[in-house]
Amino acid sequence: MIETKRNTQELIDLDRKHFIHPTSSLKEQQENGPAIIFKEGKGVYVTDVNGKTYIEGMASLWNVNLGYGRKELAKAAKKQMETLAFSSCFSSFSNEPAIRLAAKVAEITPGDLSGVFFTSGGSESNDTAYKLVRHYWKLKGKPSKRKIISREKGYHGVAVGSTSATGIADFQNMTTSLAPDFLHVEPFSTASVRAVIEKEGADTIAAFIAEPVQGAGGVNIPPPGYMEEIRRICDEYEILFIVDEVITGFGRTGKMFACEHWGITPDVMLLAKGITSGYIPLGAVVVREHIHQELIDLSEGVFLHGFTYSGHPTSCAVGLKNISLFEQENVVENAREMGDLLYKGMKALQQEFEIVGEVRALGLIAAMEIVKDKKTNERFSKKMSANIMDEARKRGLILRVVTFDEADTLVIAPPLIINKEEMAELLEILKASILEVEKQIVD
Repeated sequence: MIETKRNTQELIDLDRKHFIHPTSSLKEQQENGPAIIFKEGKGVYVTDVNGKTYIEGMASLWNVNLGYGRKELAKAAKKQMETLAFSSCFSSFSNEPAIRLAAKVAEITPGDLSGVFFTSGGSESNDTAYKLVRHYWKLKGKPSKRKIISREKGYHGVAVGSTSATGIADFQNMTTSLAPDFLHVEPFSTASVRAVIEKEGADTIAAFIAEPVQGAGGVNIPPPGYMEEIRRICDEYEILFIVDEVITGFGRTGKMFACEHWGITPDVMLLAKGITSGYIPLGAVVVREHIHQELIDLSEGVFLHGFTYSGHPTSCAVGLKNISLFEQENVVENAREMGDLLYKGMKALQQEFEIVGEVRALGLIAAMEIVKDKKTNERFSKKMSANIMDEARKRGLILRVVTFDEADTLVIAPPLIINKEEMAELLEILKASILEVEKQIVD
């Protein structure tokens, strides 16, 4: 026990001294050390270095879709590493896992999406898409079509381009310079999209990008008809439609890809996270067949875009095995069924507690608004969702909050393999946490 405490303290000290944490309060890290140091995971549970176990109610970063401890994925990585850990895909070099995963992604994505470019993650997928659509229009003799329309409250990553596309001010304010030619519209207003196109001129717009369900912006689900109308608008004005499925892809919403809920095929689809269930970094940009063919027919010389790890053999081998397990275990159907249970449980909490406002979910991506007054949607002077999150953590449940602007929102997105008993446990801890915070409220 003494040795364990000594080792833990050493990790805390080293963390403070050397580890710059992503999307974290650096001052808080220095004052309190790391919030949790995780040691292992199994199924929907993770355990810290002190032996405390938690339900990972966010699948870490919306991405550990198959849950923790999947030896099948570890074996796939080990086998590929021992055979061919890495090889470059520059200069038309290739490898079997990349080839087969590209074919599999083309098979399972909607419509005629068929050309696959591999990245290391979501931000790279986004920045690749922006370059790709501008390159596409340049090849077609329309170089003025370079502007990207995205939405307020949308999140697309933290590279220069993806930060510029992100419609959350906190992320943009972190830097002193954003990329040009990014425009933002109201989240679910098709009229706002038309107005911007008419103002700027369709001949200057390369693409419109949207998450099917806004993730970091608060799990905002589009109203009926919105996605279909955006598809029609893009077709009408000759604008490419990019759908960012980095969070929603691979079963998160109860469909393999969220855009299937509305029966649309985007021109470009962005993938990452669930493609390997977070076991190894990988992302992808998938384009429709005619776009792929035009890039081939119109290009001259070298396509000068690529990452060192584009088509990484080990990552692609894990991605292939991950998709195989999805199909064998009916993971997408389980996400739909467990999503229904989660939503019903949240609605029950909404009825029971005065501070629980709107609840919303699509499959296993869900949100709960914390309010002072349900009728007026008035918020507390101090954001309360973080208090509930902290109470849940004490009780063994990891959640996330969204507190940008006026938002005061709890977010839930557990691994897609969660079962009925585990869902009941999650909801019970959530209930106890809300009850404790409601008792303490003095506004």
